[in-house]
Amino acid sequence: MSTLASFHWGWLLGAAVIGLIMGWVSIARRSEGLSLPAMRWTLAVIAALIAIAITRLLPGRLGYWLELGLLLGLVYLVGCVVGAWLRERVVARAAAKASVTGS
Repeated sequence: MSTLASFHWGWLLGAAVIGLIMGWVSIARRSEGLSLPAMRWTLAVIAALIAIAITRLLPGRLGYWLELGLLLGLVYLVGCVVGAWLRERVVARAAAKASVTGS
C-alpha cells in the first residue's frame, strides 16, 4: 500500500479533493437509503474484495488495480465524510450566529 500511496499520490489527492467537494455540495437529507438486503450484499461484496486484496488472490496487474481501486474508493469516501462534516459545521455556526443577532 505504501508503494501505491507514494506512486499514485496525485490520484489519491484528486480523489480526496473530489470527495471533499462532493461532500460539501451534496444535500444531506434523511432518506431510507439502501434496503437491508441490498446493504448486506454491498457489504459482502466489499468484504470479499478486501479479502481478495489482503490474501493476494489476484496476482499481477489485476491485483494492483484492485488494491488501487479500493484505496481510491476509501480516500474518496473519507473526503465525502469530511466535506459533509465541514459543511454541517459551517451551517451550524451560521445558524447560531443568526439566532444570536436576531436576524
